[in-house]
Amino acid sequence: MSPLLQLQPFTRFIPRPHVRLILFILVFGSFCVVFLPPTFTPHLMDRPAHHPPHMPPHRFPLPQSGSHRHRINSQHSSTEHDHRRKGDVWARRADAVRDAFLHAYNGYLAHAAPHDELRPLSKSPIDNFNGWSLSYIESLDTLWLMGLYEEFDSALAVVANVSFTLPPNRYAPFFETVIRYLGGLLSAYALSQDPILLTRADDLGTALLPVFGTPSGLPTFSVNTVSGKVATGWIGPAALWSEALTCQLEFKYLAHLTGRTKYYTAVEKAMDVMYKANLSSSSDLFPTMWSTETGLPTSTSVSVGAFADSAYEYMLKQWLLSGGKDTKARDLYLRSANAILDRLTYITPTRNLLYVTDASVNSSGELSPTHVFEHLTCFLPGVLALGAATLPDVPRTHLWAAKGLAHTCWILYADSPIGLSPDEVIMHPESADEPRWDGLWAKQPRAPVDNEKAREYTPNKSAYLLRPETVESFYLLWRTTGDVMWRERGWTVFKALVNATRVEDGGFASIGNAYLVGSPKLDQMPSWFLAETLKYLFLLFTDDDLVPLDQWVFNTEAHPLPVLQWSEWELERYGISHSFRVEEL
Repeated sequence: MSPLLQLQPFTRFIPRPHVRLILFILVFGSFCVVFLPPTFTPHLMDRPAHHPPHMPPHRFPLPQSGSHRHRINSQHSSTEHDHRRKGDVWARRADAVRDAFLHAYNGYLAHAAPHDELRPLSKSPIDNFNGWSLSYIESLDTLWLMGLYEEFDSALAVVANVSFTLPPNRYAPFFETVIRYLGGLLSAYALSQDPILLTRADDLGTALLPVFGTPSGLPTFSVNTVSGKVATGWIGPAALWSEALTCQLEFKYLAHLTGRTKYYTAVEKAMDVMYKANLSSSSDLFPTMWSTETGLPTSTSVSVGAFADSAYEYMLKQWLLSGGKDTKARDLYLRSANAILDRLTYITPTRNLLYVTDASVNSSGELSPTHVFEHLTCFLPGVLALGAATLPDVPRTHLWAAKGLAHTCWILYADSPIGLSPDEVIMHPESADEPRWDGLWAKQPRAPVDNEKAREYTPNKSAYLLRPETVESFYLLWRTTGDVMWRERGWTVFKALVNATRVEDGGFASIGNAYLVGSPKLDQMPSWFLAETLKYLFLLFTDDDLVPLDQWVFNTEAHPLPVLQWSEWELERYGISHSFRVEEL
């Protein structure tokens, strides 16, 4: 019997015109269900249906921002295109960075995937970091933040099948594997909530744990992820300070997600070595090398460059990630930051270029500075600005130093004839006894110069390696001070980068000499270019605060992790306390 005929007993008592209306509604509704596509919830239109909102699991909520819990705006892509039509200059610039990222990423897909990195000139792959599809994993959170969800899904299908295994004679470098692979997986999980990413991070975290089996608890250089055998690096049974102390964010977040205490206790043991270290001879500056056997320093050098940089960064960021609970890490950061500004920070005599250098320390605690200033050290102004914005009662010199150091980092770009910075310079003090920075730095116009002597520095390593540190600090200064100057400088850097390093048929390439117009390109596109440089530029130009700094913490490879909300039992279980204060050190 027809469904409509079945309704007749129920319609006999309804006036005939109303019956016609009801029958019309039923017929039209049936037509819509059968022939029209389903409607979409407006705020999910740009995201694949299986992707949940940008929030961690309900068990680990993000901090509240006002009365509303934070959500990264999933419509930012379409919103920016609307702004472009209306003439929004910053939205157009963010779109330009997204286009550059797609050019780089598509070059990787076409010529190097699923290997680690692209050689953009020879159009060939290289497996220089374990052969586990590094550029795929490093790009995941950038893809998500840029609204490139189809590309994210395609990459996820590859990542789901990475085994994290190695042949018996090969070893994974612990530091690089943690900040790039583990950080990339955890950040992509925090944003997308796809469970396969947490599963793979848990697999990798467990495979890396044997490095902590040293007498001191400081990690050894590398590990075979199948056998668990470990191997030392070029400095033997010792660890670079930066490598030993740049794993805490990733492993503590992984412990929080999985409930596995082994992750937290392993990395906290390395922190305990630092809390107990006797640094009186170098006034709170940490030597660059430490014995994995004894837990004692093996060098007399101190630095904020390659051998030390991210360890200082992770002191502050451990406190931030803990939601302000890990006061031991906070106090160690304050001690160290004050020592850096007091003992390693100098200023040139004429242009007033503020810079931080490395030095050797004698038995009396006296420093012999080298006056080398690395591009890597340009991370420091961003960290100082972040600390000044989040820590109570920070000396004003921290923000002054942040602005002055970031200005010097900018000058290294602006002085170059191609607008890109050399990797390392030697600054020119007025004399061998040049006094250190006196704690004051006033913003004054300092135009770029062509004359090398007038620059007050000499390039020591002239290559430009697509590094992120300067634009990272621009981004953090923009978000913490609101000064649009940092955005404008970032745009100038981006234009120079595109002009000098873009490879027409796919990818971007490092430059051999930043002081030579037409310098030959180098056949390399490091994964940090996809993970860090272009991500920070995109976030710098995006008006929407996609990664609020009070709710997310970037690891040293620019992979954002959400601020943790510790329960009381977790605080007790992991021994997190407020009892360790600056005055007790």
